[in-house]
Amino acid sequence: MPDGLLNDGLLYERPLPHGPVVRIRRTSVKGLTPVTAVLEVERRAGTPRASSGIPPMLALCEGASESEVLGRLVAEAGDDATVARLMRDRGLR
Repeated sequence: MPDGLLNDGLLYERPLPHGPVVRIRRTSVKGLTPVTAVLEVERRAGTPRASSGIPPMLALCEGASESEVLGRLVAEAGDDATVARLMRDRGLR
């Protein structure tokens, strides 16, 4: 995925203690509603392969605005145990 596309839709990002990065990224076109966003985990953060491919999606959200979808997903994205559970539930750990 080109960096510009990812950075354009990036709403939230933070590193996890064990290396990966968790992100909330808008997947819908900016300015159009409804706004769709995904909670994803970039397991290759800090490696040369980090910018290739699409990171695995942990959750999907749709709402009337970026702030609405961010508000719904940020609690999950901000909690290490929740991210670990979502990864485990999807066979990513």
